[in-house]
Amino acid sequence: MLPTYSPGELVVAIGPVSSVSVGDVIILSHGGMEKMKRVAQLNSKNQLYVLGDNPLASTDSRTLGWLPATTVSARIIWPRRLARAYDYSTTGR
Repeated sequence: MLPTYSPGELVVAIGPVSSVSVGDVIILSHGGMEKMKRVAQLNSKNQLYVLGDNPLASTDSRTLGWLPATTVSARIIWPRRLARAYDYSTTGR
């Protein structure tokens, strides 16, 4: 989740998670790996659209599509940081 969180940086997360909100940073399981992503959108089908905070190098819903909410294992509660403003439309993805 560069540039928001650095590799090896300590975070505190809670899980299991019963609900998430747009803007939350979550830990999700996909393809046998755990990933940290930011919730960008929620839909009525209990699915999430997630984005990484480094759009030029992130594998997120622009590639993976909508993900079931059941893939969320935890929500980051500390440190709570806002995403830096970034125009995702310029990434060509």
